[in-house]
Amino acid sequence: MPVPAEATAEDAVLLFIGGPLDGRVQVRAARFGEPPATITHVHLHAGPKVVHRYDRQELPGRNSVYHLRTAAAPRPADRPAAG
Repeated sequence: MPVPAEATAEDAVLLFIGGPLDGRVQVRAARFGEPPATITHVHLHAGPKVVHRYDRQELPGRNSVYHLRTAAAPRPADRPAAG
């Protein structure tokens, strides 16, 4: 993944795949800590609000890819415990 010029070696480079943020590359400064496991993007417009959730997949170094979460495949942590 190409690193934007404004990123330092300590910063995290985040790539978004799918949904309205598809292709976005974001640099998260190291002073903000680890990137969150999930990012929620809310699109507000004249109609109803549209919510998309992205789940983080870590890559080597300080890089991560956020994949659009689909309704058909909830994360294991989101499922109720059996029993």
